[in-house]
Amino acid sequence: MKKYISTSKILIFIFLFGHSVLLSQEKFTLNGTVSEISSNETLIGVSIIFPELGEGVVTNEYGFYSITLPKGTHKLQVSYLGYTDIVQEVDFSQDQKINFQLKEASEMLDEVIITENVEKLNIRNPQMSVNKLSSATIKQIPVVLGESDVIKSIILLPGVTSGGEGASGFNVRGGASDQNLILLDEAIIFNSSHLFGFFSVFNPDAIKDIKLYKGGIPARYGGRVSSVLDIYQKEGNSKEFKMSGGLGVVASRLLAEGPIKKDKGAFLVGGRASYAHLFLPLFDNDNIAYFYDLNTKLNYKINENNNVYLSGYFGRDVFSISETFQNTYGNTVLNLRWNHLFSDKLFSNLSLIYSDYFYGLELDFVGFEWNSGIRNFNLKYDLKHYISNNFQLNYGVNNIYYKFNPGEIKPNSADSGIIEEKLTDKYANEFGAYIDAEHKISNNLTLQYGLRLSYFTRLGQDELNIYENDNPLIYNDELQIYQAAEAIGTESYSRSDQIKSFPNLEPRVALSYAFNDNTSIKASYNRMAQYLHLLSNTSSPTPLDVWAPSGKYIEPQLLNQFALGYFRSIDDNKYAVETEVFYKDIQNRIDYIDGADLIANNAIEQDILNGEARAYGLELLLRKNEGKFKGWLAYTLSKSEQRTQGRTSIEPGINNNEWYNTPYDKTHDISFNGSYELNEKWKFGANFVFQTGQPTNFPTGQFEYQGLITPIYDGPRNSDRLPAYHRIDLSATLTPRKNKTRKWQGEWVFSVYNLYNRKNAASITFSQNQDTFVNEAIKTSIFGIIPAVTYNFKF
Repeated sequence: MKKYISTSKILIFIFLFGHSVLLSQEKFTLNGTVSEISSNETLIGVSIIFPELGEGVVTNEYGFYSITLPKGTHKLQVSYLGYTDIVQEVDFSQDQKINFQLKEASEMLDEVIITENVEKLNIRNPQMSVNKLSSATIKQIPVVLGESDVIKSIILLPGVTSGGEGASGFNVRGGASDQNLILLDEAIIFNSSHLFGFFSVFNPDAIKDIKLYKGGIPARYGGRVSSVLDIYQKEGNSKEFKMSGGLGVVASRLLAEGPIKKDKGAFLVGGRASYAHLFLPLFDNDNIAYFYDLNTKLNYKINENNNVYLSGYFGRDVFSISETFQNTYGNTVLNLRWNHLFSDKLFSNLSLIYSDYFYGLELDFVGFEWNSGIRNFNLKYDLKHYISNNFQLNYGVNNIYYKFNPGEIKPNSADSGIIEEKLTDKYANEFGAYIDAEHKISNNLTLQYGLRLSYFTRLGQDELNIYENDNPLIYNDELQIYQAAEAIGTESYSRSDQIKSFPNLEPRVALSYAFNDNTSIKASYNRMAQYLHLLSNTSSPTPLDVWAPSGKYIEPQLLNQFALGYFRSIDDNKYAVETEVFYKDIQNRIDYIDGADLIANNAIEQDILNGEARAYGLELLLRKNEGKFKGWLAYTLSKSEQRTQGRTSIEPGINNNEWYNTPYDKTHDISFNGSYELNEKWKFGANFVFQTGQPTNFPTGQFEYQGLITPIYDGPRNSDRLPAYHRIDLSATLTPRKNKTRKWQGEWVFSVYNLYNRKNAASITFSQNQDTFVNEAIKTSIFGIIPAVTYNFKF
């Protein structure tokens, strides 16, 4: 017995001694930023790895990193796709700051070759359902009319679809377009399209980083239930003055950047404009359709611990018909940011953001003009705390104040018969606080878990309808239709009053289990709340659509999403396989009664019902990352449905209480993107897209009245489909040999959109032929084959 006790004491002593040695082992912190050597542009997602220790970290959205290691001299490797690796030894004998600058790989004659797998952090990172595209990749993707486009590029990714050619917005994992949070330098963009969906508002020349979160969304994001598209603009070249741009068939662009003070501050100004409308008078066409936008950014490094940024975007679209109809709409955003480093382990970002979406309509032949929009002010404070290499915290708060202008109509001439009318403005406030942990449990298991508290308050307004039993919509059993209830009065509130509040806890969790450096499985769960709703009865958003806040009669949308994935890197990451399955359900999804009138409606609660939605599917992505030929093949098998049940046993709800396809349900979605570098002069690109036809409704019968035949639509909602959508696009880029004595660099991009001239159906309508008096189906197509040429330059 004594021998047993003695042995136990020895074992306990050895454990405690060893543990105290580990705890007492000196550690020091290395921190800094990583930037591009030619411009001082900070780089996002750069890997800083210590291969011999199996430790590493990546830079955040502002190029900052921090890592703590034991005392000693350790080999460091800085790696970023498209840039030459930095390999050096670092002496950890004290806390220190080292700022690294990377050079593009093509600029180096003797490229450093590293054999370690620098992608293992991606395999082991619990973040899933995320796709990242560089500006260079986007510019290589063939698109309509030769204009590089962010939105058209992400539609080639698994789980992402569009409403068709010429349709604005995008749909993610069976969600609606208004369920996507679109951020440009942290500012909310409410309409992401130019020319009703032909182009996006994002100038690829001004873009630095793009991430699309489809699931596993970190707790710092809130306010939408489908996805987050997070876009950061470039900061500007603080080394020397540079210009770049392009001349295209329908639009041109120009971007200038340079130092305010060398190595300390920089500016960036970029503009785009279309001009195809200038040629319309040559064809006796008085119609006008054009857009223009402006990207700006200033940054200044006050000292090693403080940086300030001022960024902005302004864009407008103008569409008119023979000077009798004019439509103007666009976004305005402004963001003032302050980066502060409290210590070598605590980084912060404070942002003051203004965002405004405006929609204007003028009808001369009627004699009125119409204005509407949404405006918000956002104050947010985010902190990242590098507590240890195995545990990092992200936490912060943000507060958004909204003003909604549903619409205002005014006479635009002295002889107009229109009476001025203003729909009631609405106000709301959305507060969010979050904490998010990145926790490495072991070498194989990594967790990311967090919690977001959101608190939405519908603030007071001038007039709000009151209904009997708080029911703005009644069901007429005799006629078997829903009808607007008669308001029994109105009540007014002061601006500081709270009409209704919605608190929600939104837990997030994701995990990754790595079998080795090349293979892992990941899983995630998201709970998210959305308090804003886009009122639209079209399959894709239009500028006339109006945003409405949750309140007394509209409940917030609530999402639960589950995802499980398998990830594998092959042949030292030359190839990669990503596959995920997902399921999500959404409560309180707005649905519209038959015959709903959404335009200029001051009592929208009389036309809507709260329903539910669900989507589930399988995504597969195969990528080739290296070599002369690079690209990916994506396939999505999915289902997206909606159901709105009656509130009582006698009500049929929508579609007789049955599930029905959402307008953005696409059973099969296949996309391929490839690029081939033949030599220094020629590069080629190709796309192939196939999608199941969009759900729609065809007539179930017809009736005749006074010789006029009219189709009847009384079948189940979205029970029919348009024909399948598919096309092939090609591009060829010619880069003439550069004259080493000349700074000017140019390239020609030749592209063909829809190579085999597929007439994809944007819609199918049914009517009577006026000549034969026979009913016929008429297919409307937006694009056939479109060749284009663009000249890009920089100096």
